[in-house]
Formats: sequence, C-alpha cells, structure tokens
Amino acid sequence: MYSVDRRFLGFALGLLPGTKDRGRNSGTKEFGVSMRFPNETSEYRAARDALVASEIALRRQMEAVAAQLRALPPGGEVPEDYVFDAAGTGGAPTVIRMSELFRGGDTLMMYHYMFPRHSADERAGPTAGAMATVPLAEGPCPSCTALIDMWDGAMPHFEGLGGNLVVVARAPIARVAAFARDKGWKHTRLVSAANNTFRRDYGGDGADGEPVPIMTVFRRWPDGVVRLHWASELIHELPDPGQDPRHLGTVEPLWTLFDLTPGGRPAGDEQMDYPCCHGRRDNSRTLPGSAR
Repeated sequence: MYSVDRRFLGFALGLLPGTKDRGRNSGTKEFGVSMRFPNETSEYRAARDALVASEIALRRQMEAVAAQLRALPPGGEVPEDYVFDAAGTGGAPTVIRMSELFRGGDTLMMYHYMFPRHSADERAGPTAGAMATVPLAEGPCPSCTALIDMWDGAMPHFEGLGGNLVVVARAPIARVAAFARDKGWKHTRLVSAANNTFRRDYGGDGADGEPVPIMTVFRRWPDGVVRLHWASELIHELPDPGQDPRHLGTVEPLWTLFDLTPGGRPAGDEQMDYPCCHGRRDNSRTLPGSAR
C-alpha cells in the first residue's frame, strides 16, 4: 500500500507498521525533522517553517475532505444500463454497456471529455492527423486532451492498484478512436455517448448543450445497484478572484507541478502544440538515460 516516496517517509518518520512513532506526533514539537540547506538565512528558515505549518494543516484538511468524500451516503440509482459506442478489436466499432465498464469491480470513474470542445474555445486545433481537417468547434478540447496525455502513462499503475477510469466523449467513436491513435494513447479506455443521454444526465453536457469537464464516480453496491458516488460539482462554483477552479483536486499533474515553482501557475491554458520551449534550451548535454 506504500509508494517508494511513502515508504521513505514511513521509515524516516516511523510511520510504517512495526516502527515507532518518533515524528511530529511525539508530543514535543510539530515538525519531525528540522531541515537546513546551504547558505540559507534565518529569515528564509523562519518563513519556510511557517509554510511547513501551513502545509501540515493543508494535508490534514485534504485527508479530512477525502474521508468525507469516501463516507458519502448512497447516491441516486443510475436510471439505465447505458450503452456506449466503443472501438473493438482492430478498431472495429462495437458497443459496451455501463455495467461492463466496471470489469467485475465495484467502482467506475468516468471523465467527461470535452470532445467536441466548448463553442467559445478558440485555441488552435491539431495541425496534423485525423482532426487537422475537422472544423474547430467539432474537435477536442486542448485542456482535456492534455489531462488525458498525463493520465495515459499513469493508467498501468492506477489499474494495477485497482483503479478503473473510462473517458467518455460525445463525438462519434470513429473520430475519438482516430484521435487517440494520433495521440499515441495506449492505456486510456475511451467510449462515446453520442447515442445515449449519459452525458446530459450526469452533467457532461449542460442545458445549453455545451460540454462540461466533469468527473463522475459510480459505485456498484452489494445488491448490484449502481449509484452515483461523487461528481466534481466544484466546477460550477466560481473560484475566488485570482484562483483556479481546482475542481479535480490534485489529479492535474501539469498544474500541481507549477504550484511548486516560484512563479506558480502560468497565466495561460493548455495547447495542442507549443513552439517549445520557454527560454533557450541547451541540448548539448543530456542526463544519463534521457532521450535527446
């Protein structure tokens, strides 16, 4: 149940089974380890320690919210066993029922891909491949596409630990499958709701017909009934001035990486292609094992 980093922390702070708690919960001080880095000032250390205290409080709050999410009572029963369009063996079109998407488990996550994109989204579309000649309004959302890019590599780990995620678009399955091939997605399960009401029923398409990038999580109960467990309803709550929506929490690694930088999140959005790169890059040297 522990990742490499979590195992390191467990051994360092005495949190793994069979070890003693000698960290911050020992009753004498909040921090388990007092860090010092070369040439740092007392001003820096005081500010950093204050930030650590805030990070501890945030971690506790995140754990509390996660527990609150897990403890939600049963949601509404799914009204039908939706039939989705999918790409079968060799890319041949087929259909699959929602019940089959569970693959024998009790949890199903479904991310509503904005494909087609929002009509007001004027960012450039793909410049090559199957979507290059499709009208912009019928093409995929660059932000959703970037998110799936990030998830695709994580899927073997996610599924290996019991996760179950399916991406559902409204575009015809042939178009979705062709774009997935262009992107090189190998681990992402994609379906189309072009011929059912699933996305409308569960917030993926608004009353105005515009797509919404919502995540929905379903649970199959012991009696076989499938119910909604959670949806990222925060997408509909306006953030405070200067804040990002953050409706998917920490599952957007592109943006959470930027959260750790001095500049924070850039004032821009994901694109299909980038001129690459920010500033000049010295390609004369590469790290061992890295690709040129």
